[in-house]
Amino acid sequence: MTDTARDLLLDGFGRIRDGVPEVVDGLSVDELLWRPDADANHIAWLVWHLARQQDDQVAHLAGEQSAWLGDGWVDRFGLPYPPDAHGWSMTSKDVGRFTVADPGLFGDYHAAVHDRTAALVQGLDTEGYDRVIDAHWDPPVTVAVRIVSVLDDAAKHLGQAEYVRGLVERRR
Repeated sequence: MTDTARDLLLDGFGRIRDGVPEVVDGLSVDELLWRPDADANHIAWLVWHLARQQDDQVAHLAGEQSAWLGDGWVDRFGLPYPPDAHGWSMTSKDVGRFTVADPGLFGDYHAAVHDRTAALVQGLDTEGYDRVIDAHWDPPVTVAVRIVSVLDDAAKHLGQAEYVRGLVERRR
């Protein structure tokens, strides 16, 4: 992997790191949990899910336990979900059960996830990026492709949360 590609990935993930606190700061718990309709995701769930998916996938690539489980974030958040939940396949009812213990946890948790992500990206060489992690696809999925997928998913969910925040602010 070239230094330019590594720098681009770090910049992209850095934008997510910067955007997470921006999307939650200054909002009340009620605003973080507000849903545009009964089946929509709220800001709190979107930000939690983007961090959890990034955390789980980066931990898998690094061969480590997630920060969620290993660093005790699961206990700090105290969500009504199984400890290994990450948001995939959750129903609208599941999203509605989400609670917010401390709005500051979102930025702190994602910052910890970002640090792990940056360490992974910085520590890989060309062979590491080219390593095949899922041969069930054509072409097979490499570490590099998975990292871009993680970044893409995080960016989409951050954008969704920013959109919902705009709706929240218009309601004021």
